[in-house]
Amino acid sequence: MPTVKLNKKVFEKLVGKKLPLERLKDRISMLGTDLEKIEGNEITVEVFPNRPDMLSEQGFARAFSSFINVKTGLRKYDVKQSNYKLIIDKSVKDVRPYTVGAVVKNIKLDDEKIREIIQIQEKLHVTLCRKRKKAAIGIYPMEHIKFPIKYTALKPKEIKFRPLDFPKIINGLEILSQHSAGKEYAHLLEGEKKFPVFIDSNNEILSMPPIINSHNTGRVNTSTKDIFIEVSGFDEEILNSCLNIIVTSLSEMGGEIHQVNETPNLNPKTWDIDLNFVNKILGLELKENEIKALLERMGFGYEKKKVLVPSYRTDIMHQIDFVEDIAIAYGYENFIPEIPNVSTIGEESKFAIFVRHVSEILVGFGLLECDTYHITNEETLNKMNNKIKFVALENSMSKDYNILRPWIIPDLMQILSENKHNEYPQNIFTIGTVFKENNKEETGVEEFTRLGITLCGDTDYTKARQILDALLNSLTLKYEVKETEHSSFIKGRVGRVNVNNVNVAYVGEIHPEVLNNWELKNPITAIELNLTELFKNL
Repeated sequence: MPTVKLNKKVFEKLVGKKLPLERLKDRISMLGTDLEKIEGNEITVEVFPNRPDMLSEQGFARAFSSFINVKTGLRKYDVKQSNYKLIIDKSVKDVRPYTVGAVVKNIKLDDEKIREIIQIQEKLHVTLCRKRKKAAIGIYPMEHIKFPIKYTALKPKEIKFRPLDFPKIINGLEILSQHSAGKEYAHLLEGEKKFPVFIDSNNEILSMPPIINSHNTGRVNTSTKDIFIEVSGFDEEILNSCLNIIVTSLSEMGGEIHQVNETPNLNPKTWDIDLNFVNKILGLELKENEIKALLERMGFGYEKKKVLVPSYRTDIMHQIDFVEDIAIAYGYENFIPEIPNVSTIGEESKFAIFVRHVSEILVGFGLLECDTYHITNEETLNKMNNKIKFVALENSMSKDYNILRPWIIPDLMQILSENKHNEYPQNIFTIGTVFKENNKEETGVEEFTRLGITLCGDTDYTKARQILDALLNSLTLKYEVKETEHSSFIKGRVGRVNVNNVNVAYVGEIHPEVLNNWELKNPITAIELNLTELFKNL
């Protein structure tokens, strides 16, 4: 979890109430965060990744103030319309296609507030922006730039400016090889023919996202009164959430929010809530007015049996998230523990033991285990050159995670594509759930546990077969492998694995077109094994 260091004096002023030290420690811990320590004027807390809005003095104080009943309910922010324009050129479509922006005016900065701004930018880069992969944030003093601003893409050698804290002007490629930030994040632009840049009407380059700002236009100081903020990346929802978190924090520093194009939009989202569901999950008998008060203690609004969710809250995906917040506001210490009138003896399932045994065998072979998500997106599947049926999520919150995965190898290919900057070989595996439609099931969806293995580097079909043979022999299984065809694999170098007349796996070399789709240059072999079916045949 990200750790945040908060200025205690600033925090208490924003909260609007000063608590005795022990009470402060207790309430911070009960808010759903992990308090590390309070020393002098510094509060150190760990914030769960699902609450990036709390990664600053302003955001944390806002949540804490509601929690202790000082300033409850939905916070409202005034957003002024303006003529500021941010022009998005079509050239960025294949690099980092989206950007949003805002201007915050009349903010009085000092060294402490600048530290706070830098911290929230850094913490959002690590969490919500996924180390700048999903999004990157740029903050600029308005006195050095002129609107309209253009977001475009240029050839690396055409990009020339002095990057932040660098002694001279260099081009885009030189930034990646010479600047410290360039070296750290070069992999995010690896293989791109053009790099994105922000350019103002004076033809001054403001930054080259997601790498670095310009030394001339990209640093605020104590004389800065007006600030331009942009967030660029791949997912508009993440960009808007990021922008909303930053501008609301700057607003609580005293700034005035002005739109760029039509952002930010700080209107709350409206959600339904089932009060009976809340009471059933919590084992309580709360009345509507009590639930309303508890929601307001967590910073929500409540009108006409609807919950109003602040624009900076990114963690609400289902009404169970409201249940969690209601429980926090009610106080976990106020729940009465009950011992159920059931006597049982816990035992690990035989299948779980089997899965762990498979994992231990593969670790013994020198493979690295990875964790992957059960949900993915159609674009990821399409990169495998294999049309396969999938189950789509009805109300997905992100286009990156909108379908239930039908197989595992695409997830491993994604991991390999994101680690091209690390040394080879990269031999990895993951065990997880895959899904397919089945109307005979109560949910209409059938689940299987599968093992996925990819070997990347010095590999071929023979080496993949050696891993497969060693694994199945370790499980004392009799099997046969027959040549087959699969569009994700090279013809003539892919086999179908059969155990007791049941097809349980594919093994083979990934097709060059698939490697090209993932921008991978090294050969890759892969195995996908249905552990659910395999277990039935032990």
